[in-house]
Amino acid sequence: MNQSKKGKVYLVGAGPGDPGLLTLKAKACIERADVLVYDNLANRVFLDYAREDAERIYVGKEGGKHTLGQEKINALLVTKAQQGLNVVRLKGGDPFIFGRGGEEAQVLVEATISFEVIPGVTSAIAVPAYAGIPLTHRQYASTVAFITGHEDPTKETSDIAWDKIATGAGTLVFLMGVSNLGKIASRLMENGRPPETPAAVIRMGTVPEQKTVTGCLQEIAEIAEREKIGAPAVIVVGDVVLLHEELNWFEKKPLFGKRIIVTRAREQASEFLSTLSDMGAECVEFPTIKVVPPESWEGLDRGIRDLEKYCWLVFTSVNGVKYFFDRLGSLEKDVRDLRGLKIAAIGPATAEAVSSKGIRIDLVPEEYRAEAIAEAFKRQEIKSKRMLLPRAREAREILPQELKNLGATVDVVEAYRTIRPKEDKKKIMEMLRQGMIHMVTFTSSSTVTNFVDMFHGAPLLDWMKRVVVACIGPVTAKRAEDKGLEVGLVAPEYTIPSFTEAIVDYFSQSQS
Repeated sequence: MNQSKKGKVYLVGAGPGDPGLLTLKAKACIERADVLVYDNLANRVFLDYAREDAERIYVGKEGGKHTLGQEKINALLVTKAQQGLNVVRLKGGDPFIFGRGGEEAQVLVEATISFEVIPGVTSAIAVPAYAGIPLTHRQYASTVAFITGHEDPTKETSDIAWDKIATGAGTLVFLMGVSNLGKIASRLMENGRPPETPAAVIRMGTVPEQKTVTGCLQEIAEIAEREKIGAPAVIVVGDVVLLHEELNWFEKKPLFGKRIIVTRAREQASEFLSTLSDMGAECVEFPTIKVVPPESWEGLDRGIRDLEKYCWLVFTSVNGVKYFFDRLGSLEKDVRDLRGLKIAAIGPATAEAVSSKGIRIDLVPEEYRAEAIAEAFKRQEIKSKRMLLPRAREAREILPQELKNLGATVDVVEAYRTIRPKEDKKKIMEMLRQGMIHMVTFTSSSTVTNFVDMFHGAPLLDWMKRVVVACIGPVTAKRAEDKGLEVGLVAPEYTIPSFTEAIVDYFSQSQS
């Protein structure tokens, strides 16, 4: 902490909720922040981008009341900056669109604190877009107005010129107005907006809880109340609402509204996460394993130095490929040292990892598990042949044992370890307890074991009765059942693409 030099404050817009709508500059600011001062964000995954040692201070609303009033928030920003810290004031949507960012900026100027504004994607634009409502359209509206639905209660008179705004713009967008929806509709109709004007209310826009209701201006408040549409919500008034049914792309995604926990190791989960997210799911990243180097490289190094002694090199995972070739380079060797070796891979992902090194694969089993690769070797002449198997320390013993039964000499060497990471489980526990999770996915036996162990002492099995347990293959499913979980889905092929397709099929059938 530098007491002699002032820090800097970044007024950062977090966007409307979909984590993909956070800007690159906003993410970079969060990653560098010493202090994070944040509201009741639609998506708190953004907090995970901050450094572990960054101070996190919540100043949003709870139970309708601010945990910290605006004046105290202003003072907090100044105090932290005067301590020489870089402060991110993280606000939902955009800081300058009904976000009081302008007031905070004025206080910083008065205190001679350096600041920057990082605009965010405002919900006024994003939420209608996710509901299939374009705010302007050549055939429906050429003008749009953004209006607060909740003015400063201390003001004696309204700043909204209802007589002009009611008919002065083709599309009207109200933020923070759902509790005043009836009054808003009445004011508009009193000032010339026809009662039959189309209107929409979109709750929790851009996230899986999104819900859209439509109707005419005269009835929209009654419809919203009947459908229990509460805050946060965006109100759209105008003929563009007629396009909702035709252009409603987000709510029609196959996994829309589903919240899925992904337990795969963080460094391997990106493709799985992005695919599920693209199909509309809200993915909760909760890695229950972490891939780390072995405690000693002795075994792997010995195998690499003696490569000329082996006939087969067998890979059972992408991690095994990664750590083997990383170590190969560390020992000043390269793929040329594999000449004369035959290569086996347990599945297409592992084979692809090997092929990316410019190496041809000699054997990939039709079924992607240890028993299948052992079966495939029965068609090979491996009696009295020596095989090198770099893998995880915790892996099953069935493959090396089966290969030995076929007469091979198998050297199993530890290429990496999988450990249980220190993840904060409070958020997951609360989501499970409240029934907010629809599915938990497991991609290995280790993810199952660690997941259950991480909730030791909690009524996990009771919570999981309301959750679909999805497993990538029968071995993983067997471990889940042994742990007391009821498995609802097993992928027909033991690959991530097949697993993803099976998840989509499961929810499609359950909704039909």
